[in-house]
Amino acid sequence: MTKTETRLVPQWPRAAASAVVFRGDEVLLVERGKSAPRGLWSLPGGHIEPGEKARDAAKREVMEETAMAAELKGLVDVHDVIFRKSDGSLAAHYVLAVYWGWTHDGHDPVRGDDARDARFYRFDEIASLNLTDGTAEFVERARALRG
Repeated sequence: MTKTETRLVPQWPRAAASAVVFRGDEVLLVERGKSAPRGLWSLPGGHIEPGEKARDAAKREVMEETAMAAELKGLVDVHDVIFRKSDGSLAAHYVLAVYWGWTHDGHDPVRGDDARDARFYRFDEIASLNLTDGTAEFVERARALRG
């Protein structure tokens, strides 16, 4: 394989970060618009850029996707997100660092370019949403960590 051909082959896994962001008794969620899984609600997050720390990437992604500043307090977990093609072969694999924290911004979220929507939900509303795998569990684990 030449260098050019090597660059065309996706290298997996890729590093990513997200955040469970609380405002009182609500949690910040985004509805995915462009990237998989489109139309599902999830935590704000995305790729870690080369040279960027995971926590900084999570804060940046929260800002890019919701226009909210997050103060991250700790790590919830490191999670594998694996997508497979219909034949079972690997389509994508992300290693996702999931943080938790707060926002003290006094405004409502404003969706970014790659989201259909961004808003705060009460904890009792989350079960009725079409969520990405693991989102509800991460919210509950983050709630326990925040005390």
